[in-house]
Amino acid sequence: MGIKVLVVDDSSFFRRRVSEIVSQDPELEVVGTAVNGAEAVKLAAELNPHVITMDIEMPVMDGITAVKQIMANRPVPILMFSSLTHDGAKATLDALEAGALDFLPKRFEDIATNKDDAIALLQHRIKTLGRRRLFRPAVRPQTVTTRTRTSTVQPLAPTRTGVTASTPSAVVAERASSRPTVVARASGKKYKALLIGTSTGGPVALQKVLIQLPANYPYPIILIQHMPAAFTPTFATRLNSLCKIEVKEAQNGDQLRAGCAYLAPGGMQMMLERGGSFGRIKVLAGKPEMNYKPSVDITFASASKVFGGDVLAVVLTGMGADGREGARMLKTAGANIWAQDEASCVVYGMPQAVTNSGISTKSISIDQMAESILRETFHG
Repeated sequence: MGIKVLVVDDSSFFRRRVSEIVSQDPELEVVGTAVNGAEAVKLAAELNPHVITMDIEMPVMDGITAVKQIMANRPVPILMFSSLTHDGAKATLDALEAGALDFLPKRFEDIATNKDDAIALLQHRIKTLGRRRLFRPAVRPQTVTTRTRTSTVQPLAPTRTGVTASTPSAVVAERASSRPTVVARASGKKYKALLIGTSTGGPVALQKVLIQLPANYPYPIILIQHMPAAFTPTFATRLNSLCKIEVKEAQNGDQLRAGCAYLAPGGMQMMLERGGSFGRIKVLAGKPEMNYKPSVDITFASASKVFGGDVLAVVLTGMGADGREGARMLKTAGANIWAQDEASCVVYGMPQAVTNSGISTKSISIDQMAESILRETFHG
């Protein structure tokens, strides 16, 4: 049976265009279209799609509200279409927090320079989401004391209720919920930096980890998230407002400081070089031939030359294998490499690449990742 797709957009042209692209792939089937969020909620319950593509700005009910209702009633993987603007970035991050799993630019020319590549990427994203586990374990609200205020971080994605055990999603969700809680034991190794690379599902995963790090965390934190240039400033600002540590979009020449997280700017490559107490950041224009801008491999590789083995590098949820070769270089230098476990990943691609290659030493659930990092690197 093919992957059933519900296409949601108030533009008849865009609905038709997305439907045509989806239908070109024999593994995909468009089972319905909706013109607004309210209709999407209704059709999601009636048609039981495996994936929904969702616009953000629509009449009657917007896409973010629709995502919240769908995830509360009968969760399904949702791929958002977003404009590459400040407002589009904020809305997309809101949608991801509401439970959407991934996003793509709404203008196909922003997806890829070649039309055929853009079509193939959209089809691949839909198929990947349709094949993956549909629902994440429940996340309890966490009270977070930031530098300026105390706030409650709501669950990032609700769990599904009323699922029969015969469905693949139910089986995987049951597996995830029945896994024992495992927090990594401290190795006693000394560190100079924490590196985290991620892609699909990363915004939610990063938030879950970073909000638990204390303001006096003793090392700089380097973040590489596959994300467009228009999104990284908004994402860094959002994380900074939620976390006790400082979070900023990295700039060329930044001196690394303890207790500060540096988010690689979208569309660029971020490298580390020697200088100051911990080193400094070098930001370069991303070469057109590079698949990822920023690339986890490039940042990890540069870190191996600056820090040697005095690094804990963590690879979180994401498509593809970016980070594997950079992690290999770090491990050769003596660094510790961890990966997010399959059960808690939105997409088990990047973590699987380092795990199957024998590069990572531990596979840890995202629910235990922050505690494991603190136990390994922080004793204050």
